[in-house]
Amino acid sequence: MTAPKLHIKKGDTVQVIAGAKQERGGDRGKQGKVLAVYPERQRVLVEGVNRITKHKRATQTAAGATAGGIEIHEAPIHVSNVMLVDPKDNKPTRVGFREEKVERDGRTKTVRVRYSRRTGEDI
Repeated sequence: MTAPKLHIKKGDTVQVIAGAKQERGGDRGKQGKVLAVYPERQRVLVEGVNRITKHKRATQTAAGATAGGIEIHEAPIHVSNVMLVDPKDNKPTRVGFREEKVERDGRTKTVRVRYSRRTGEDI
């Protein structure tokens, strides 16, 4: 089974549209940059969103130093809970795809282009 195509790419700025509100300790409304995309699991890793704490056991390294303690980092969230932010006005928008014909070196090539469904402009 192949992984489905997603409307979000690494490096996009997205806004969380589902979950608890920020005043209640949640992440809804937060914006962040996509650090990684996992299409096979339909999840994205967003900077500053869904932060979790991990307790690491103290271990000794070869130099004799101890490494351990509490680490805080982001966990992936489902792609349906985020919406792409339009770079022109920083508002969330749906993503559309259209095919355009591009002519290069005398050949016609079809290219898929992502665009903002709200404004109609290319992303």
